[in-house]
Amino acid sequence: MTKAFICGVGGLALTDEERVFLRETSPWGLILFKRNVDTPQQITALTNEFREIVCRADAPVLVDQEGGRVQRLGPPVWPKYAPAARFNALSVSPERKAELVRLSAQLMGHDLRACGINVDCLPVLDVPAPGGHNVIGDRAYAEDPERVALLGGAAAEGLLRSGVLPVMKHVPGHGRAGADSHLELPRVEASFAELERADFVPFRKLAHLPMAMTAHVVYAAIDPSGPATTSKKVVQEVIRQAIGFDGLLMSDDVSMKALSGSFTQRTQALFAAGVDVALHCNGHLEEAREVAAVSPQLDGKAAERAAKALSRLNETCPPLDLVDARAEVHSALAMAG
Repeated sequence: MTKAFICGVGGLALTDEERVFLRETSPWGLILFKRNVDTPQQITALTNEFREIVCRADAPVLVDQEGGRVQRLGPPVWPKYAPAARFNALSVSPERKAELVRLSAQLMGHDLRACGINVDCLPVLDVPAPGGHNVIGDRAYAEDPERVALLGGAAAEGLLRSGVLPVMKHVPGHGRAGADSHLELPRVEASFAELERADFVPFRKLAHLPMAMTAHVVYAAIDPSGPATTSKKVVQEVIRQAIGFDGLLMSDDVSMKALSGSFTQRTQALFAAGVDVALHCNGHLEEAREVAAVSPQLDGKAAERAAKALSRLNETCPPLDLVDARAEVHSALAMAG
């Protein structure tokens, strides 16, 4: 049986200890970072072996490939991609901006799929606000929530056209957070009405997407005692109801310092809140074992959501002239300086 967690591994190839762990726990997915990336052949071998061990040919292999500051597969082997904000700064129509975002995401997806990676943690749908920490910064498409929805939706469409699943993040919104949740727990004091007017908008407009990642952020107007990831009130009343997202909900990395308590406690709390799948990224096996031990089997509604998400991988991908597409995106960005 598959367990409802996603894990990382330590290096370019699996160790014997990691193989045993994966075989015994059968995580739903694997997430890769720069420490796991060298060449297309090496990544393909790693993703193939993971899928062989867990006995699922469509097992999710995830990566954060946004462009800009967050790009795990990069030069000199893979192209450098522009950050999200660069597209909105172009002096072209919103529709043309969306077209270029779509093409760029489709190209990134093509790079990933060629290596066996079938899930990209993109688009970033956070809406920056005054006082927000630069951990989001130019990873956001725009400061206007409608524009974020337009361009974020285009990125998701581009990934799907390449045979890669998008993950919208960080629901219900990280743009107001005044701290980096990798390092500490941010607290947002905005009213529910303010959050509804801006932060929730892109997620609500794109609630049909197959997967989403939670924010390790406290929203005082909703639940002053805990971050979204471990708040039943945020997950059930905001993400599922107010935003209307019924796809697969995964946590952000449980090893981030925004969360407190043991890894057992963190993991139990996020599942109690209603999150479908736990994410543990850093590849430290002792931590991963704690997460795995209290992660439930992937069944019931969570399994239905996971299956529905993975079914999107069976959609027909339209052909793309890679050379022409890269030239088109490069030319548009170059003209802007």
